Parts: sequence; structure tokens; C-alpha cells
Amino acid sequence: MQSPADRQDRQEYPAHWEADVVLRDGGTARIRPITVDDADRLVSFYEQVSDESKYYRFFAPYPRLSAKDVHRFTHHDFVDRVGLAATIGGEFIATVRYDRIGADGMPASGPADEAEVAFLVQDAHQGRGVASALLEHIAAVARERGIRRFAAEVLPANTKMIKVFTDAGYTQKRSFEDGVVRLEFDLEPTDRSLAVQRAREQRAEARSVRRLLAPGSVAVVGVGRASGGVGRSVLGNIRDAGYQGRLHAVNRAFPEDLADVDGVPAYRSVRDIEGPVDLAVVAVPAEHVPAAVAECGEHGVQGLVVLSAGYAESGPEGRERQRALVRQARAYGMRIVGPNAFGVINTAPGVRLNASLAPEMPRPGRIGLFAQSGAIGIALLSRLHRRGGGVTGVTGVSTFVSSGNRADVSGNDVLQYWYDDPDTDVVLMYLESIGNPRKFTRLARRTAAAKPLVVVQGAGSAPQGHAVRATRLPHATVSALLRQAGVIRVDTITELVDAGLLLARQPLPAGARVAILGNSESLGVLTYDRCLAEGLRPSRPLDLTTGATAEDFHRALMRALADETNDAVVVTAIPAIGEESPGDEELARALRSAAAAMPGKPVLVVHVELGGLAQALSAAASTAPQAGGRASGTEGGVDRVLPEEPPPTARPAPPEGTSLIPAYPAAERAVRALAEAVRYAQWRREAADPGRVPEYDDIDEKGAARLIGELLARGEGLTTSDAETCELLGKYGIQVRRALPAPTPDAAAEAARALGYPVAMKATAPHLRHRADLGGVRLDLADEEQLRRAYAELTGLFGRPEELRPVVQGMAPRGVDTVVRAVIDPAAGAVLSFGLAGAASQLLGDMAHRLVPVTDREATSLVRSIRTAPLLFGWRGSTPVDTPALEELLLRVSRLVDDHPEVVAVTLEPVVVAPKGVSVLGATVRLAPPPARNDLGPRTMPAY
Repeated sequence: MQSPADRQDRQEYPAHWEADVVLRDGGTARIRPITVDDADRLVSFYEQVSDESKYYRFFAPYPRLSAKDVHRFTHHDFVDRVGLAATIGGEFIATVRYDRIGADGMPASGPADEAEVAFLVQDAHQGRGVASALLEHIAAVARERGIRRFAAEVLPANTKMIKVFTDAGYTQKRSFEDGVVRLEFDLEPTDRSLAVQRAREQRAEARSVRRLLAPGSVAVVGVGRASGGVGRSVLGNIRDAGYQGRLHAVNRAFPEDLADVDGVPAYRSVRDIEGPVDLAVVAVPAEHVPAAVAECGEHGVQGLVVLSAGYAESGPEGRERQRALVRQARAYGMRIVGPNAFGVINTAPGVRLNASLAPEMPRPGRIGLFAQSGAIGIALLSRLHRRGGGVTGVTGVSTFVSSGNRADVSGNDVLQYWYDDPDTDVVLMYLESIGNPRKFTRLARRTAAAKPLVVVQGAGSAPQGHAVRATRLPHATVSALLRQAGVIRVDTITELVDAGLLLARQPLPAGARVAILGNSESLGVLTYDRCLAEGLRPSRPLDLTTGATAEDFHRALMRALADETNDAVVVTAIPAIGEESPGDEELARALRSAAAAMPGKPVLVVHVELGGLAQALSAAASTAPQAGGRASGTEGGVDRVLPEEPPPTARPAPPEGTSLIPAYPAAERAVRALAEAVRYAQWRREAADPGRVPEYDDIDEKGAARLIGELLARGEGLTTSDAETCELLGKYGIQVRRALPAPTPDAAAEAARALGYPVAMKATAPHLRHRADLGGVRLDLADEEQLRRAYAELTGLFGRPEELRPVVQGMAPRGVDTVVRAVIDPAAGAVLSFGLAGAASQLLGDMAHRLVPVTDREATSLVRSIRTAPLLFGWRGSTPVDTPALEELLLRVSRLVDDHPEVVAVTLEPVVVAPKGVSVLGATVRLAPPPARNDLGPRTMPAY
């Protein structure tokens, strides 16, 4: 009889269990199955484990592994016996294994659903979260193999391992017998285990980014011997920024006797540097990068910023080169910004790192910037600090990351860092694509609850070289889901900066009521009109006349801020003529002092041809590109080149505590930024009480699961029949109005008698379904004569009955026709959508979307989010319809797709919402094996 240990040959190697993970300290490791080829690695690993750790593992002195042990620990069937190893540089740093056992505790096979689990971690890597990561992965493997429960026996003195189990968040039992602690825990994920996993993910990914942004030492690899070149430029930028750590210049072509380059110690190899190197900036040709990465890995470098080009952006060969780069770096436990990156910046006083191609260090501030494109990155930096003709820079930058090809470190990672970064109050991101929408939405919701997150989202595809699921959702739907998560979604980098500057230094408005005051009646009226267009509630503008003095502005602003009927104030200013007219500096002081005296409400300034006022209001030092420099940017999604501008005159920063007021050169830009702040503040208030997912007593979840299982047994994916659809929806309290087929006039008459008059007759052929505009529907047929006449009309217009597929249906109460849809997207997850049926949703795209599961408050907002929502609430004297019943229907559909991920698509159309009740007149359901939920599995990095 063949033993389980000898069955490895007949089990295919489970390559999908391989994964890269970020550890607690920000380093990385690779987790993979242990195979028969790992015997030498296992022996070497065991030799490096302390006697104490061996004792804790085997409950007795166990100095070395026997040949039998090595065979047992490397031969697995990947079903009943599984071993995983965490590796760095190809060598084991930790192992975990499970053995399936029966009720008697002896080795067993399925259907036994319990297994014993045991860990061993090298002492040098204990405390890095390796065991916690391995537990997540071995638990996922066990669930895949039908194991539902783990048991572990641990010595009481082994407190670290006991803590690994108890902190995991699984439901567990604990007992003590014969001097051993026995732990038993279910492997089904719980709310607590998911919360623990995500908290660990946040800490690990944040620390991995912190290692890149706050290194104690930096080596620039590829520093040219002559002036110019990328490496030499970056070295100069780091040095000139006043970097507080140790800086090294590296080039294998340096003469052996070269001691320094521009005062920076020079080396021919990273290996020659004495002491640790935390960050390496790589600026060598792509073909030389692997050798540089190997040197860095062998020296223990923690992270890389790869500026070199020639990777995924250059085609298929470059994509393979990029994949190899990531695999190589991760093998050494290093993370990468890039390749083809612009660089990273950290303005913190204790760091002052400008490891980028930006020639000047930005002014320190509270805004975090992320951009994939270097051109967009420099445009953002320029716009934040430029003076004449643009938005003034009212604050500076905390950290800046331009990720290039985003092969490893992504916007998600940087968002994890900014979430609890005390130096960042506002986050601005330019995303050409969102590689993992489900995770980004989750992180964005959490971040937006703490600090504003403003995003320009491009319509690009997934990052080149990434093995990620692409979303099938339209761009507009993804944007709507981002807004639901609290993201301030804008369209251009101009709007990105406009909103960011307001949010960085002004409080959030308590509402949409806006006071407008200034010395130009026409500019005030223009601002008033823009407020109305943005959905704000402006007061009539206060005209101070062109003769207004700085004191007049000060008094008017003080009164507006003190008025409890105002939530924000927009000040408009134009150049005035006369001896009493205030100068720019004088007016700026007057506005700042008033805002500082009443700090609870946001103040914005719209200025026309007052560049000096803009500078005085911001009072920020210059960090714009040097004179003669050019920066690329985008406007409306089209690349353009910003005009050359001389650097503005540097001004001293205002006194500590002085309010910095954002100034805008156009009313529409100021009002748009204010409107975004108002909507965001409203989201923050609502997010504090998100509502609940209601329970309904009439939902038969188990019955629905049985029915779905029976239907899926017929095939991998199918659209259910009308009867099956009605039965499945009925399990969730969703009643579809009965429709009977009418292949002949006599059958139609019989169906009408069964349903009761009045009835409707409609064609259900695919080209006529839901197309009342084509004349395929006859309503309010009161008797058989009308029914037969309608039948003849339809067949005369559209052809034979088998072509138009007529059905007879009882008349529903009159109301508003709507459509409800739910779909499971492989990248974004389950999405519930709602709109009015017909042209509103099909032609105008007037649909609102929410992520499933939907709460009662989200269902309420979903109904009110469409532009045509007034038709539901008595528009122009019509009778309001039963929106509470509509909201309940939405919640039931949400519950169905959330409880049963096999329900991959649901369409209810039309849903007639009457003054009392709703009627579902048509429904389709599609079933399929659910896509894998990568957010419920163990933590992993994007695969290559």
C-alpha cells in the first residue's frame, strides 16, 4: 500500500501556492511549497536554528535532523501532508507544515477535516511576522484541501508561538494537559481574523515604504565620472537637498584611487561600502541592472529606486526584463520603486531626501504626492509652488513618489504609508490605472475617513507585466465607486492641485452655504452662478465697490465668518485704482488676520490680475523649476508643455499659526474646489454612521444555496430559465410578476383568463425585449377582443410568434420604470447598480453604483444619486412613488449576491415603482463558479 509520503509523484506541484509577502518590518520573503529538492536547504536551515527553538518545536533536545526526518519533511502529497517554507535569497528562514489527522489523532485522509500544524522560525528572523504570514498561507492551503480546523500543541514557555495562534483572530479553543498547551481553531475567516490580517498588511506595507522614504544611508549606483547624466544629477540633488544620512557614489568604472565625487565618498561596488546601505538609487543601463541588484542584495540593501528605462514600457522583451528584475529583488527581500521611475522625495527635517530628477527640493509641507509618470510628477510639483498665472502654493510637500512602471511599489503601498503618516494631511494621486480596484477602494475608504484623498484617474490598462485581473467595469462606474469610498475624484491635474491646496490649509465646510464678497459686482455674480451650477447654496454677493480698502475687506470677511448662516466664504478681488486702494501685501494681511480670528470656516480668494496678492496670501518660499527649465503636464488628459517661467521671488513664511488662504485665478476653479470639499465633508459625516445591512426573516439562504448547487451541477455557467429565476429570487423575498408564454392567440387568451384582466402583451425576443419604443408592448388590454387584436397587430408588425416570442402578463400598478442590476467584477467585486429604465440609463448612462454589501443608508443614497431621481419624488406635481419599497428591493438583491457569489449577474428590468409597492416585471440571473476573492485569502504581493 502506498503511503501518503510517497504520493508526491502523482500530485502536481501547486505553483499557485507560491507568493511574495511583505513582513512586519517592511522586508519581503517568498513563500512556496517544500519539495524533495529542498533536502540540503532544510538541513542548512535547521543548523542555524538555536537549541532552544528546536526544543520548543520537538519538545526535547533535537540537535540535528536524521535522514528519515529530512525525507519526511520534504516529501509531501500536497493534500494530506503539506509543508511551506519562507525563503530569502533562496534559503529557508522558516517552515510550517500540516498533517491531516482523524478523530483518533492518527494520520488520515479525506473526508477527515482536521490537521496538526507546527512552525519553526530561524532565531534571526523571529519577530518579523514570518510565522503570522505562514499561518495565513497554510490556512488557505488547508481550506482548499478540505481541512476546516487546525490543532497545535505548544510548550507553555513558547509564548511567541502561542501569541501567533491567539492573535490570528480565528475562533479557537484552548486546553492544558500533560504540560502542553493544546490549541484548536477553525480556519473559516472571521471578521476579527480579516481585521487582524488587514491591520498587519497595513503596518507591513507602510513600513516597507517608510524604509524607502526615510533611509539612514543611500548609495547612488551609476554615478558618472563627468558632470551630467542621470546618476550624477541625482547624486547632486540628494547632496544639495541637505540629506541627513550617509551618501555614497558607486560606479564600477571609477579608478581605484578615486576617493570622492563632488565631496561624496566614491566606491566601485556597493559591496565595498562599510556599514549598512538602506536605499540604492540605480541609474545604470537596463542590461547592467541585474548585476547592480545582486550587489545590493548581497550587501543587505533594503530597497531600490530604479531610474533605468528599457523595461515594460519598451515592449514584450522589456516586460520579461521587468519581471526578472522584480523576482530578483524580492529574492533578496528588497522592494522597488520603478523601474523607469522619476524618484522619491521626503522633506522631513530629519531626512531631507531628494532621490529624484527634480532639480530642487520642494518646500516642506503637509501634502503627499503620488504619480506614476515623471512628467506628471514634475508638473504637480511645479503647479503646487508656481506663482504668476496659476494657483498659488499655499503649502508644501511632505513626501513624493513617482513610481514609473509601478512594477512593485504601487499607489496602494504608498496609501498604506500615508494613512497614519503624521506629516501628511492631504493625499494627491495621479493614477494612470488601478491594478487592484477592490483593494484600492478598501484602502481609500479607510484613508478618506482620516484625511482627504484627491485622485485623477486615467483610463489606462493594468500595469505592464502584472498578473492582475482586469476590471470589466466601465470607467465611469469605477469613478462612481471611488466617490462612494470617499475619494475626491477630479479630471485634470489642475483640479487636483486646486482641491489639494484648499484641503491642505482650510477647515472642511459644515455645509453648502456660501458667502461671496468682493470689490467687483460682476466677478461676484459670476462666482454666484458657478456656486449654483455646482450644487452649492450661495448668498447674494456683497459688493464692497472698487474703492474698498483693506480694512473694508477685513470687516466684511469677519462679519461673513461670524454669520451662522454661512459655511464658507469666497472673496473676489480685482485691481483697484486710487490712492486709497490697498496694495497686495496689505490686502493679504487683512484677509489672513480675519481668517485667523475666525478659523472654523474655509476661506477662498478669486483674484484677477493680482499675482502679488496670490504670492502674499501663500507667503511660501520658491520651489519652482529653475529659470529656463521646462516641465511637462497634462490638461484635460492631453499632454502639453508648460511655458517657461522665471522663478518667483522668494518670500518669508508667515508667522506660525497664520492662516494660509488658497487663491485662484478664476471663479470656476475656486468654486469647483469648494464644491469638492463640501461633498467630501458630507461623506465624512455620513461615513461616521454607515448604516447596517438589514436582516429579513423571510430570506431562505440555505434553500437558495441548495438550488444554486443543483443548477450549477448542470454546467460551469448558465443563465437560469424564467421559472428557475423566479424560484431563486423568491428565496430572497423578490417576487417577479408572472408572465405566461403565448405562442398562439388561443394560448394568449387562456393565459389572460388565468391571470385575470387587464393584462399586458409584450414581445420578448432579444431585439425587442425592453424596447417599448419599438412598439413591442400593448398595455391595459381589458378583454379577449382587445387581446386578440393586439396579438394580430404585433405579429403583423414583427413577424411570426416564434420570432417575437409574445407573453401575457398581469398589469402592474402605474409608476416609474426603473432597472436594478448586480454584477460580480473579477477585480472590483460585487457591484449593485440602479437607474431609470429606458433612455435615461441606456442613452445618458444615468446609473448609480454601490459596492456590495449595501447598507440601508447606502440604498437610500443610491436611489437619490441618479440625475433623474426627481421623477421618483413628485417632480412637477406627479405623485411620489414608494422609494422605501424600492430601497428594500435593492437591499434584498445585495444580500443575494453577497450571500451567494455564484450569482454573478442579476438584472431586474423593468421594476415599476408605484405610489405603493414595486413590481418586478422581468428578471434574468446568471450563475457561475465565483471568481477567487484575493481580498479574503492570505496577504500577497502582485504576482509576476
